Amino acid sequence: MTTVWAGLATGAIYSLVAIGYNVVLLASGTFNFAHAQLLMIGTFLAYTGAVTLGLPVVPAVLLAAAGVGALALLEERTAIRPLLGRSDAHGALITTVGAATILDGLAAALWGRQPLTVPSGLPDRPLELLGGTVRPVDLVLIGLTLLVGVGLHLWSRHSLIGLASLASAEDRDAASARGINVRLLGVGAFVLAGLIAGAFGLLVGARTYAVFNLGHALALFGFVAIAIGGAGSQLGGLIGGFATGLIYAFAARYVGEAYPQLVVFAVFLLILFLRPRGLFGTALERRV
Repeated sequence: MTTVWAGLATGAIYSLVAIGYNVVLLASGTFNFAHAQLLMIGTFLAYTGAVTLGLPVVPAVLLAAAGVGALALLEERTAIRPLLGRSDAHGALITTVGAATILDGLAAALWGRQPLTVPSGLPDRPLELLGGTVRPVDLVLIGLTLLVGVGLHLWSRHSLIGLASLASAEDRDAASARGINVRLLGVGAFVLAGLIAGAFGLLVGARTYAVFNLGHALALFGFVAIAIGGAGSQLGGLIGGFATGLIYAFAARYVGEAYPQLVVFAVFLLILFLRPRGLFGTALERRV
């Protein structure tokens, strides 16, 4: 059970990346490859607030959320906005990869290349729960990730703004013709994804440390979570992230410390062969 808790805690981080991917994808139709780097910046801003400035937990979380939200807005204005309306579908992918590279360099320049310990503000003593050992910070991370993922799933399916976001992602021109402000929805999606990434920076950093190359691993496994769960499905991304974390944890324990990534990508390829749209992805249907 200790392995299960470890896998769920790691999977929660992958789910957060998948959630951020889907928030932007559902509202703007753009895949933001730099979202994992935004989460990485969130860990550093949480460190700055909690350690450098000596702030309590709540102000440190608010500082990280506001900072990453502002960075996400800046990314949308500089990397996405100039490409809107162009026929090149790959331009936004290239510019978000460029934004990710810039954020990596910015983190290394500002905070250095050594891992930094981020205090969670929670007790460090592990708990015995359901026959396994788990840290309080891991329990909080798992619970809040589930809450945010399920909440966003319900919001996207049952609220007017959520349904408008789905319509905008499906066909921006048609949605705009029906009076939906697709540009504002796209900006809001970037900012919302950034706020979530920043707000979780303290919890993620307490588990992984704040390190400048954290975004690379998170981006890779977040993409696996999206592929397993299905792009565009918040519930699928949530489950895909937890599944990826569990597979990684059990592979590390029973197969060997050198092989968990190999096992994860073997499962990833198997699902792509059997279910190319992911476990919760569905084919689009249109009347002709």
